[in-house]
Amino acid sequence: MKISTWNVNGFRSVLQKGFLDWANSSESDVICLQEIKAKPEQVDEEAHRLDGYKTFWNPAERAGYSGVLTYSRKEPIETVYGLGIPRFDEEGRLIRTEFPSFYLYNIYFPNGKRDQTRLDYKLDFYTHLLEECDQLHKEGKRIIITGDFNTAHNEIDLANPKANSTVSGFLPEEREWIDRYLEHGFVDAFRVFYPDRVQYTWWTYRFGARKRNIGWRLDYFLVSESMMEYVNDVVVHDQVMGSDHCPVTLDLKEIP
Repeated sequence: MKISTWNVNGFRSVLQKGFLDWANSSESDVICLQEIKAKPEQVDEEAHRLDGYKTFWNPAERAGYSGVLTYSRKEPIETVYGLGIPRFDEEGRLIRTEFPSFYLYNIYFPNGKRDQTRLDYKLDFYTHLLEECDQLHKEGKRIIITGDFNTAHNEIDLANPKANSTVSGFLPEEREWIDRYLEHGFVDAFRVFYPDRVQYTWWTYRFGARKRNIGWRLDYFLVSESMMEYVNDVVVHDQVMGSDHCPVTLDLKEIP
């Protein structure tokens, strides 16, 4: 089974930049998109149809902002939209799909760069999500969290850590939240396989950053520790264009 994630920075835009070709060639069983910036009625159904996939939308209430979309070949047992907290859910940041062997979270985590209020909002989102995941882990459930975390965890995860030490996305309090998830039964699957690899998933559009590979690793698969024995690989598709982020794929063995 393959699960892919991609912050497309505008679904209507990426549809014009080869998204369908990539999706059809990816052999993904589930595709999780973030920052879609669109509602279903704004996109011609035929323009984004993928044969064999069902679609699950959670757009933001505000037009042209945020939003997540999940494609799945299999019908989930249950689909939940949001955390059940209006101030988060109005921004369309989360879809949780339940499959026979695990829960999958497709998440566009908030960006805290605007001001302290948005940073607090971001950290509160981390808090409430972890509370929900803790309860699922207590019930013996397996979990995969994927999407754009809007945080680089360690210095290896961005090109200029010292220059960005006071910038949201690499603040100590944000990085500590990734640590907290790892302390609560999750592992960063990419880092398990590639502890020393320098590879990024986001590059600013400015300064020719992508061509120069001056980037950040912001897109993750946090996987329950009990699932890691079923993970074959995590692949960063940094050659795929169309957004300021690139897709990342989790390759899973069959889970009993």
